[in-house]
Amino acid sequence: MDLAAIEVAALTEAQAREEIERLAAEIGAANAAYHQRDAPEISDAAYDALRRRNAEIEARFPDLKREDSPTEQVGAAPADGFGKVSHAVRMLSLGNAFTDEEVTEFAMRVRKFLGLAEDAPLDFTAEPKIDGLSLSLRYEQGRLARAATRGDGAVGEDVTANALTIDDIPDRLDGAPEVLEVRGEVYMSHADFAVLNARHAERGSKTFANPRNAAAGSLRQLDPEITRMRPLRFFAYAWGELAAPLATHQFDAIVRLRELGFCTNPMTRRCDTPQKMIDAYREIEARRADLGYDIDGVVYKVDDLSFQRRLGMRSTTPRWALAHKFPAELAWTTLEKIEIQVGRTGALSPVARLKPVTVGGVVVSNATLHNEDYIAGRDSKGMAIREGRDIREGDRVQVYRAGDVIPKIADVDLDRRSKDSVPYVFPDHCPECGSAAPREEGDAIRRCTGGLICPAQAVEKLRHLVSRAAFDIDGMGAKQVEQFHRDGWIGEPADIFTLRERYGTGMQQLKNREGWGEKSAAALFDAIDTARRVPLGRMLFGLGIAHVGEVAANVLARHFGTWEALIAAVDAAAQEPAAQAEDDKARKGALTESPHWAEITGIDGIGFTVAVSLVTSLSQEGERGSVDRLVAQLDIQPAEQPKTDGSPVAGKTVVFTGTLEKMTRAEAKARAEQLGAKVAGSVSGKTDLLVAGPGAGSKAAKAEALGVEVLDEDGWLALIGDA
Repeated sequence: MDLAAIEVAALTEAQAREEIERLAAEIGAANAAYHQRDAPEISDAAYDALRRRNAEIEARFPDLKREDSPTEQVGAAPADGFGKVSHAVRMLSLGNAFTDEEVTEFAMRVRKFLGLAEDAPLDFTAEPKIDGLSLSLRYEQGRLARAATRGDGAVGEDVTANALTIDDIPDRLDGAPEVLEVRGEVYMSHADFAVLNARHAERGSKTFANPRNAAAGSLRQLDPEITRMRPLRFFAYAWGELAAPLATHQFDAIVRLRELGFCTNPMTRRCDTPQKMIDAYREIEARRADLGYDIDGVVYKVDDLSFQRRLGMRSTTPRWALAHKFPAELAWTTLEKIEIQVGRTGALSPVARLKPVTVGGVVVSNATLHNEDYIAGRDSKGMAIREGRDIREGDRVQVYRAGDVIPKIADVDLDRRSKDSVPYVFPDHCPECGSAAPREEGDAIRRCTGGLICPAQAVEKLRHLVSRAAFDIDGMGAKQVEQFHRDGWIGEPADIFTLRERYGTGMQQLKNREGWGEKSAAALFDAIDTARRVPLGRMLFGLGIAHVGEVAANVLARHFGTWEALIAAVDAAAQEPAAQAEDDKARKGALTESPHWAEITGIDGIGFTVAVSLVTSLSQEGERGSVDRLVAQLDIQPAEQPKTDGSPVAGKTVVFTGTLEKMTRAEAKARAEQLGAKVAGSVSGKTDLLVAGPGAGSKAAKAEALGVEVLDEDGWLALIGDA
């Protein structure tokens, strides 16, 4: 069954689980291609549509949310070759809209969060969304001190020398705050792009696919003199750290940036209704072809900066801004080959290798084929989804960019199909290890049964462990992991930390290998030893447990504090007889009242799916043995707890219920967490405090029965000193 063709509202929970796994994998690959290699495989529209589908599934099935999901990620880690810069204020991405209705819903959400009446004034700004590379410029005492790319939002690349070669970027400012971090977009005009490509073609050099790639590649040159020769431009549209405010409103702050000498977009305007926001979008869209530079949408921002502060941030996007994207496009090309990739979970995923085609400025060379039913042109029940149009190697196919990070094939041109063409036969054995790859009843995916003997699965788990967000071992990237695994040096995570013991004597075996020397070998062993001291959250994320991504790992780490406490809770939960039930629904119902499971599922942000995955993975004999051997090699650091400065609720578990009248539920939760409290979604014996507003129901009754302290909203505000 082609799950991507099914509306989110029609997905079953099992289908949603499978679809969300596919989305996460494809978005991760696209992030690396776009942010690290400046070589996107798909357009922004396709990427955004995939993230949107992911978010819709998470909203409908919150327990299925992967904590390494796209909604918890920004960009990609900085590439090697540049110095790293930590952003004082994170550089976030934007939430997206594709319809007028979504713009209206955005304005309504803002009003609801702020508690504003329908007739209360609420202005927004609207500005073109430049299709370039995000850049942060930090000025100190009026002088440019550092320029950095966005990177993963927290850490970017130091490109100061390159930024100084761009005419639109002043090296000194008059009248600026002592610290001013200006943010904007580096781009290249259509005319300059054409000249640059013509010059490259004349001397036989590689040409660029589009202006965005040219701008990103030019800014991220290791030699600033190359950047100096490239015609780059810069629009300023935001700011990060400030020693003093620029203004009280977004529009006026942009005016102030222009007065300081920055180029700002002249089409930026204020809008006091959703309809005027949409009108601005239509006007900008109509002028798009004549601008002379690429834009891919319109960005709306709440104008009042005090409202922006109240609205705050989600994990990766601000609540006060939205990108209204332009529609996606179609293109025809040739499907040259169908290849099968094996993922970390053993899923066999077919990928179409296409003759490269430019679709709206993006070069597309790959398309997802989802599964064997999609290739055959039918759903899992055998019903045709493309009547008489199976997909074959050599076909002329129509590529659809919206909806998937790796685009999908929308149609096949049967009139141009070769007479020698034959239907594609999907393999029933793993192409990596030869193990059987059965397709279970009701499952659209074939999965390799090889497990740890399958190199594709084993290598992916090890690559995940050493990644930046996990153990971050310098000198051991994907290439080294693959090499060591292929040669039998590492088979499981603990093997990485015994490399010195097994192969490091005199470092002969490593330093004599191709690409290694004494210094690089010594550096690797030292980096591995350094990585032994690892924060609990990063260690837990590094285990690669399904549904336990970076955010969930850190939530669990903060709640339990230590590995010993976490594993004790897991073991206690695993002892519940109902935990062994095969049916998720039966297991969930039986575990609802278990205090051991409530310890995990009651954590705000940790649902049933994450809890089951965590307990199941760490309770299986093989997996647990591997984890225990890894833990024996590590010095796991307790999770850092929020600085609470004598907070009266630090370390306490708080539950909010009923209607809060002086702040929204989101604001109350954020405030409690700032004070070091743990916010839970349900009342249990571990609850310390229930804050009950009008309309409190079963939670209040349960709290009373358990002897939990209950406060109304005024009592809560008085307790935390916000009355």
